[in-house]
Amino acid sequence: MRFQDAARDARAVVYAGIQADPLVARVASLLADATVGERWLARAVMNGERTDPAGWRRIFPTLLGVAAPAEARDHAEQLLAACLQVANRGEQARSSYRGAVVEDLTARLLARRSASVRRERRVLFDGVPAEIHPYDVTVEADGKPEVYDCKWGARGINADVLNQLDDARAHSADDDVALHVAIVVFDARRSCELRLSRSTARHDDTALVALEGIESLSKVGR
Repeated sequence: MRFQDAARDARAVVYAGIQADPLVARVASLLADATVGERWLARAVMNGERTDPAGWRRIFPTLLGVAAPAEARDHAEQLLAACLQVANRGEQARSSYRGAVVEDLTARLLARRSASVRRERRVLFDGVPAEIHPYDVTVEADGKPEVYDCKWGARGINADVLNQLDDARAHSADDDVALHVAIVVFDARRSCELRLSRSTARHDDTALVALEGIESLSKVGR
């Protein structure tokens, strides 16, 4: 097996502009050091259902209220402000920004344990047609490759994604390479598990990294 850069088609060029927006990096950087409670705050805010910061302070008083420790409250306020900027991008753009944030966050956490993290890469096998869509994040360390598909919500988990991941794992096994495949979903683990339970696509060997445990990406051995 081998890795290759994804083709730069029109969709990829447009999306690359969103990925390069400093706002994406700012939100992902704040989330990389966020608590589980702050992640839930970020998810709720970036869903865009309300854009008044005062309302969010009332909903999350333990994070944003006057009783919260000053340093922790400051971090939560920075996260709230950045996530509100995403929420205010408009429905269509907001969806793309949220996806880019999850990808950037995944890459940042993986980079804490590996120097071989790459973005938008395809996995190729001799004699096997190449997959059309690249993987969002890869770790290309010798002997321990990993591929990750990133989703904002559980509804993004579908048969195409699961089949592509499992096919890559199976083809790698044929080449005597143990490829770790996973989906990273910025949503409740229970919601993801329910979605997976209804899928007929093979996913027994595909790892699930949900919102509550996303920090595990930074740990050796996952």
